[in-house]
Amino acid sequence: MNNIIIKTQNLEKVYGGGKVKTHALKGVDIEIAEGSFTCIIGPSGHGKSTLLHLIGGLDRPSAGSIHIGGTDISQLSDAGLSLLRAKKIGFVFQFFNLLQNLTALENIQTAMMFSGLPQNEQQARAWELLELVGLTDKAHAKPNELSGGQQQRVSIARALANDPGILLMDEPTGNLDSASEEEVLKHILAVHKMGKTVVIVTHNNEIAAQAETVLQVRDGRAKRQG
Repeated sequence: MNNIIIKTQNLEKVYGGGKVKTHALKGVDIEIAEGSFTCIIGPSGHGKSTLLHLIGGLDRPSAGSIHIGGTDISQLSDAGLSLLRAKKIGFVFQFFNLLQNLTALENIQTAMMFSGLPQNEQQARAWELLELVGLTDKAHAKPNELSGGQQQRVSIARALANDPGILLMDEPTGNLDSASEEEVLKHILAVHKMGKTVVIVTHNNEIAAQAETVLQVRDGRAKRQG
């Protein structure tokens, strides 16, 4: 049986204060196995992205705990969370978040700025990752010279720069046409086959059909499908 790498217990997130409160998550208990491919699905506004952001240490819970590799990250300092994100978690978002004044190669290298790797090794690693996502011919192109699908593939390469064990994706194909979506999905599956733990928030049924585990989030609560 696979080790559990992500675990939440009685996880809650409340926004606002006083009489105006929004309960985004209500007592969420989930377990995600190391090396698995998990999709988080459900209606918009029901807590999917909130759950992903809490797992990734981008936000803090109002109550409950989040364990990553056995560490309760809800107890970490801001510096500790930053270190965890830098070393153990890669992020891919719907809107790419590439730096417009940098090339594809340079965008990937930015993720390694604080890794301690010499500049030449950073560049070599960036080239390897561009090859992984099939974009070595676009190494010197800036984001406005790339299609949406190509930009997302650069984002995936950047997320892998520090060789994290966990890859979190928030609607990674939500902004793409069908052809680009298919291309990006192919690379997501390739990353999973490398042994990464992949967790994706998606409305895409094709992606969900490929997942080993599907978690449905509705009204702030999560349950496993199937």
